[in-house]
Amino acid sequence: MGFNEPAMSHFSTDAILLRKIEYGDHDFIISFLTRSKGKISVIAKNAKKSVKRFTGALDLFSVNQIHCAYPKKKNNGLMILSQADLENGFGNIRYDVFKTAYAGFWVELTHFWLEEGKPQPELFDLLFFSLDMLNSGIISGEVIHLLFQIRFMALSGFEPNIEYCGCCKTPLDMIEQNKVLFDFKEGRIICQNCIKRESRHGRAVSKGTLKQLFWINKNDVNRVDRIKFSGLAIKEGEGLLESFIPFHIGREFKSLQFLKRLRQEK
Repeated sequence: MGFNEPAMSHFSTDAILLRKIEYGDHDFIISFLTRSKGKISVIAKNAKKSVKRFTGALDLFSVNQIHCAYPKKKNNGLMILSQADLENGFGNIRYDVFKTAYAGFWVELTHFWLEEGKPQPELFDLLFFSLDMLNSGIISGEVIHLLFQIRFMALSGFEPNIEYCGCCKTPLDMIEQNKVLFDFKEGRIICQNCIKRESRHGRAVSKGTLKQLFWINKNDVNRVDRIKFSGLAIKEGEGLLESFIPFHIGREFKSLQFLKRLRQEK
């Protein structure tokens, strides 16, 4: 039974706002990520005029306690957002253009990838943790950005192999060369000894960068502040993950293009 067909006609839940689009003159259609119901789409009727019900609560990547009503007939359209109470607007992110760009990419990626109505509690927790750390400034935005991407891939089922050569199975530590090729098509690293003459769509990455990405993917997220990324590792990690994700998904993201323009201007 889908979540549009319960016995109860209303529900409340914590939710992260992923996307908001205008619908008609007064309404919004909004996508939220919830911990228990996954991604859901609702209609906020008269939201442009209902200041009392939605004050400050309908901003991108904000966390809200939402109150929704199911449509009276199961095939009669979207759930109705009756009220949204802001729990965390992540104000420090909004005052920083780079942090806003990171958060914008995370929610765009999450919205595009997730199917409607399939619970993804681990992804909800990852997105909330990443936003909270980005807002607090305890860990640099660049590192949180890498952590979100590598863990998003693992949770979404296309985790790259960065532990050993995908051809000869030589562990990363045992590969002689300092750099290996990451093959985008196959999602794995290839050592220099196994690279064939035919061209591969990939990127050269230092072993040290791959080790650090592996570490932040496999260890407790609350320990991520213990690892120090060099400037080179940050740059290589960004180049690898921000190229592999769009390649694998087959889509360019406007928010990621905006982030890359910011870096160029800086």
